[in-house]
Amino acid sequence: MSSVIAPENKVVNISSPTPIDSATDYFCALARVLKRLPYHVVDQITTTLLHAYEEERAVYLFGNGGSAALASHFACDLGKGTAMNGSRRFRVLSLTDNIPILTAWANDSNYEDVFAEQLRNFVRPGDVVLAISGSGNSPNVLNGLKVARAAGAYTIGLTGFRGGKLKEICHLCLIVPCDNMQFIEDLHLCVTHSIFSGLRSRLLSGLASPAAEAWRNAVPFHP
Repeated sequence: MSSVIAPENKVVNISSPTPIDSATDYFCALARVLKRLPYHVVDQITTTLLHAYEEERAVYLFGNGGSAALASHFACDLGKGTAMNGSRRFRVLSLTDNIPILTAWANDSNYEDVFAEQLRNFVRPGDVVLAISGSGNSPNVLNGLKVARAAGAYTIGLTGFRGGKLKEICHLCLIVPCDNMQFIEDLHLCVTHSIFSGLRSRLLSGLASPAAEAWRNAVPFHP
């Protein structure tokens, strides 16, 4: 299955001789990137996670730095924000939150394996693994995705620039078409909030099962 990505010739070049000196400069430039975001891919990720919920699959999230914070944030949104009226919960875990296990693997093995080794404990066929990397080239993120795919999990990536190596590993990849890391991180947060809002709306309206059935027929979970 090929990745779904933003066209490579549409990367917005923010690095220019004119610096971003004001809030107006910043938000006008960010708006340029927002217009090029592949919204259909965001909707596909939403539907994939809805299917995972319906199938009671686990969802694993991870990233570095600001992306690590977003993994924790998104896990909170999915795990708590969609818990409504006594409904069944998302089975979601951020691999960035257990500091002892992260540092143990980094110290005793290799920092490049901190996510891969955690996944070996948990991931099962049909689970969803969502990785966040602005550059798309973080070795520990790539290693985690490789373990996920080998286990038969469905892999999703959030990245920027031209997707890096991550776009080749993921079944589904959302690329923020921009060369500015701050804008990439801004829009990754927007993307996860859009996904969360869509999931919550569908769950409240009782549309979970039909949407999941449509996705189940269109795209098998097992690669």
